[in-house]
Amino acid sequence: MTDWFVSDFTLEQIKKLKAKQARSDRSDQFDGVFEIPTIDEIIALAKSKRTVNGNNVGLYPEMKHPYFHNQIGLAIEDALLAKLSEAKLDSYDSPVFVQCFEVAPLQYINSKSDVKLVQLISTYNVNADGTLDYNVPEGDFISYAAPFDFYANGDARTYEYFSTEEGMRFTATYADGIGPWKPFVISFTKDESGAISVLPKTDFIELAHKNDLQVHPYTFRNEDEKWSNGDAEAEYHLFFDAGVDGVFTDYTDEAVNAIKTWESTDKK
Repeated sequence: MTDWFVSDFTLEQIKKLKAKQARSDRSDQFDGVFEIPTIDEIIALAKSKRTVNGNNVGLYPEMKHPYFHNQIGLAIEDALLAKLSEAKLDSYDSPVFVQCFEVAPLQYINSKSDVKLVQLISTYNVNADGTLDYNVPEGDFISYAAPFDFYANGDARTYEYFSTEEGMRFTATYADGIGPWKPFVISFTKDESGAISVLPKTDFIELAHKNDLQVHPYTFRNEDEKWSNGDAEAEYHLFFDAGVDGVFTDYTDEAVNAIKTWESTDKK
């Protein structure tokens, strides 16, 4: 893939940019209002706030394409570790999870720090029968279906490996959790008319918990109604009932409300 990347610019140049809503189905009222924050600014913001219950605000940074950045001399792993250490947020008890779709960067951080780590996994597509498709067409992004560092080093394992007993044991050697795309936990079928039917939960969470891995699926969006059929709260409850330990959402307030109603009504 060729394009402009962050590495092509100075911080001074990047600070001239303003955030813009990327989705056409969401409000653009904040376009041009906010600048792009640095990790220092994000850490400072989190430390200056508390949740409504008085708890610390957590951080969940993702290392994006470390293999690529290491190839051009930008070691994201070391830079992130330095920032977390400076902020005294590099212990296991810190309100921090570090996530990545690649494997080696997480293994590296695990050898240097006790901070909690999460292995992200994905798949290229969901077949009509609900099975997951890891076959990436030539010319498309291999990282949809396999860790890019695996691919670059000739390792043929896809993200399917991480959903198996063996793969979970492997992940547990360096990570504290696993972050799957939602169909790994609860998949869906699609008929010829495009109608969606949600399937029963898989054994993904049971396997993860058996290997002491937390499960944090992504991404809950009101606009994606495959699991919700228009009832976003019901979708959260569906995954809470399945046993997830956390969720990634674009609508945090609704997720928090869903936790409260689930705990008071549906929790078993």
